[in-house]
Amino acid sequence: MAARRRPVQQRSLERYERLLDNCANLLDEVGSGALTTKEVAQRAQVPIGTLYQFFSGKESLLAALAERNLDRFLDRLARRLDAESPQGVAGFVDLAVEEFVAMKRAVPGFCHVDFGLVEQLPEGVEDDLHLLDADLDNNAAVALRLQTLAGGLFDTPGFPVALRVAMECADAVLKLAFRNDPDGDPALIAETKRLLRCYLADHLPG
Repeated sequence: MAARRRPVQQRSLERYERLLDNCANLLDEVGSGALTTKEVAQRAQVPIGTLYQFFSGKESLLAALAERNLDRFLDRLARRLDAESPQGVAGFVDLAVEEFVAMKRAVPGFCHVDFGLVEQLPEGVEDDLHLLDADLDNNAAVALRLQTLAGGLFDTPGFPVALRVAMECADAVLKLAFRNDPDGDPALIAETKRLLRCYLADHLPG
């Protein structure tokens, strides 16, 4: 579920971003269950009516935050790929996991909403599986964006399905890694990389 209206004018864009920033900060304070649009608007010092110009409700607000997180993740990953020119799928996987982990550790609200809801479905959210795309579940949408970023690296018959499975595996293990450790269990993070390298390499020719 995308935002109701994406702002174009600078002043409106600043309010829009301020709402998302305060939403992220409040997630760290109260979690997604207790989060309300009223509190987000108050924290952002924005009239509640203005919030509803941009977002239809709590689900739309969280969806916009997830979309912004994905955009920033892909931008960070693209810059690292350009700077380091990693070799093959293994190099791509390592950088992708590292950037995700870095955001998990440092980005406000990311432990509650990364590219979807990390926690159980909270009040005010009816569909947490399609926050990024109405037709694709969250992990499928992320896999598609990663495939686009990787270009010809993943241009192999059957690879989109393999990447989709890899996303589900990574999501599950990384959730486990951060369940009891705010910095992530290093052993589980390393195992995530190894799992993805081995699984995806098995789906490449040769």
